[in-house]
Amino acid sequence: QVQLVESGGGLVQAGGSLRLSCAASGRTFSSYAMGWFRQAPGKEQEVVAAISWNRDTTYYADSAKGRFTISRDNAKNTVYLQMNSLQPEDTAVYYCAARTRSTAYSVTGKFGYDYWGQGTQVTVSS
Repeated sequence: QVQLVESGGGLVQAGGSLRLSCAASGRTFSSYAMGWFRQAPGKEQEVVAAISWNRDTTYYADSAKGRFTISRDNAKNTVYLQMNSLQPEDTAVYYCAARTRSTAYSVTGKFGYDYWGQGTQVTVSS
């Protein structure tokens, strides 16, 4: 079992920054990949970024490239999402997710993850 708790969401003006954190407990954090997803009202959940267990590999959605950075601190059992140059279209509930099992599903899709946090709201005002 893995428990994930996100924090760091809030209200920010366009052009501002936020750093989301996701604290994990349970299974050995350094053994599995992590991802960040988001879901805006009326829209499908979408991947934002993902990172391998050893930080060697990262993935970013086109919407996140150049603005967001995913990182992890395995000593602190925490994954981060630094978000810069935020825009109103970034408004969503952001979820972290853990990929603890071997699966054929891609890290870019929700079925590639088996544990989810409760989400944290990010609101960007124009």
